[in-house]
Amino acid sequence: MTAELVRGQNHPLSQARLEIRVSAGTPIVAAAALGDEQGRIHGVEWVAHPGAPTLPGLEVSRQAAADHRLAVDLDAMPEAVHRVSVLLALPTGVGGPTSFGAVPAPFVAVTGLDGAEVASYTIAGLESESAVVALELYRRQDAWKVRAIGQGYAGGLADLFNDQGLAQAHQLAGGINDAVAQGVARSIPAPPRPDGDRSRQAAAPAVGPDQSGQAQQGTSGATAPQPTSPYGNQTPGQPTPPPNSPYGTTDPTQPSAPTPGGPIDYSHPRRQNAAPPPPPPTAPPAQPGQPAQPVAGDATGWSMEERLYNQVWGMFEDLARTTAAYRSAVDFAESRMEKELDQVLSDPRSRIGGQGDAAREAAQAKHSQLVNQARATLDRDLAQLSAESQVVEPALPPAYARWDNPVWHGYRVPMEIPMALRLGELHLPESAELRIPMLVRLPLERGLWIDSGRGGSLEGSFHDSHDLSRLAMETAVAHAARLLAVYPAGEFTVHVIDPAGSGAQALAPLVQTGVLAAPPAVGAAGVGDVLARLTQRVDLVQMALRAGAPDSLPPGFDTSQQLLIVNDFPHGFDDRAVNQLRYLADEGPAVGVHLMMVADREEAAGDGPLLDPLWRALLRLTPVADDHLADPWVGHAWTYEPSLVPPGSQVLQQVLTQVAAARAKRW
Repeated sequence: MTAELVRGQNHPLSQARLEIRVSAGTPIVAAAALGDEQGRIHGVEWVAHPGAPTLPGLEVSRQAAADHRLAVDLDAMPEAVHRVSVLLALPTGVGGPTSFGAVPAPFVAVTGLDGAEVASYTIAGLESESAVVALELYRRQDAWKVRAIGQGYAGGLADLFNDQGLAQAHQLAGGINDAVAQGVARSIPAPPRPDGDRSRQAAAPAVGPDQSGQAQQGTSGATAPQPTSPYGNQTPGQPTPPPNSPYGTTDPTQPSAPTPGGPIDYSHPRRQNAAPPPPPPTAPPAQPGQPAQPVAGDATGWSMEERLYNQVWGMFEDLARTTAAYRSAVDFAESRMEKELDQVLSDPRSRIGGQGDAAREAAQAKHSQLVNQARATLDRDLAQLSAESQVVEPALPPAYARWDNPVWHGYRVPMEIPMALRLGELHLPESAELRIPMLVRLPLERGLWIDSGRGGSLEGSFHDSHDLSRLAMETAVAHAARLLAVYPAGEFTVHVIDPAGSGAQALAPLVQTGVLAAPPAVGAAGVGDVLARLTQRVDLVQMALRAGAPDSLPPGFDTSQQLLIVNDFPHGFDDRAVNQLRYLADEGPAVGVHLMMVADREEAAGDGPLLDPLWRALLRLTPVADDHLADPWVGHAWTYEPSLVPPGSQVLQQVLTQVAAARAKRW
């Protein structure tokens, strides 16, 4: 799970070979400085920058770009190095922005070789600064950690290096800016985008002559690190390696085996084509004084689907940030007013008479002014996001779209699994009309729990528990139908357990179209049979994987993803069945078996703490609007609304009919 860091927070690093990914939305310079135990830089040769991009265990990009990937090998760091500081700066002399306050907040992520994020940090709050220490990797007792720094400098790289104790600060800063401005630096071809990355990625970088820097002897007498590229040995003047092996000449069909002391190989073993993505669509030029017109798919990515996914995530982050800024401004205004009123009331002479009344009115006027300014900024940002939502929502593919989107009228069973799936919409109280699609990556990493209890529901019209249970089952059917619709034919199988048959009406679309693996299981015998088969499946696949022989599964073994819908839990389940469900919730997702529970948590609480691990393993969703989804990034409580089929619509029946026909044709 990714650690979303805030300024000053640290996080342990369990891997030595890492990538640091930077996304800024505008061309910036990325560099890295090596420091000793006190954080001092011993000389210019301890700084990797576009003019000298390689140091032991470290390589940075060779030119300014909106997105960067820095390679780090902590095991290759010299013993004298205890800190690796990631530095970002706006280039000078190229006519671009001069302060970070005029550009989107830079986003920095530390990832493993597989692309999975370890920790990330959004550098918010920058204003007049033109250079910033984004984060640092530091060594403590032979273990490495990452810390979010976010220290900005209005004087640019010169002030930054000077603060780091570098005697040649101004000369080095000038050399970096000259190299970028003259275009003599060449960027490294970006490696293929791993599937686990959610950040906005860079387009294909330009290619030019290599400008590998030479090591120099530091003024402090410390031994200068010798430049070696963790990406691979590239001699200046040689052509760039072929696209299917961006960082070395390797066989694209085989993953490279790392050798001790050898270069880091970042080629992705599952992606054979590393060709750059086509350029994203561009918005028409904005009129002077008017914001740019939004365009669907303007985020970077390898396909339109990926661009839209990244754009939705960007909208979510923008809404979270602007709302957090508004709430912070309101809190500040209130605390300031309270402080001023306390000062007035602390003096007995000002409690009575015109002087006290004037002070109170002045404090309240300042409070109103600050709140109104914050609200104006929020309204401006919300208007831009609403305009973007209006162009993005109609352009979404079926996996991301609402059920009332016209894209479903042209639905065809897909040939490939999409990146993500829409489970509903998210919004905040300050912007109830602005809905952000809630997308989760596929395959599912955890099961789903559709809470049929009233709990803290915001929808007051559902006082009847039977109505809420029915709607919860309809929500589960809509989610299951969407999963069936976005997977290729035969690659997703759905099982249903309905012990008392209470969900027969809601399950009718799945049963009548024949997309279920078997009729819903009823009674104790049916429940036991389904659970026994699925737990046996999990055991079998786990044994094959642990033995390193996934091809040894029995002939005819169904390799599709499996979903088990369980209705009206825990009624009709004995202790053995409960333990089997817990086992499936914990171990199933890793081998393609997923749970979707439809249950009232309060009713199930009567069975004691035995079920607590089961609920913790599932993502709780509700059939009606509810603000139960907590956001640890900025502390928001997001209101979730499920994605349901409009009343009277036949879209669900039509989609499931196509799915059933494609499955029958396949078999």
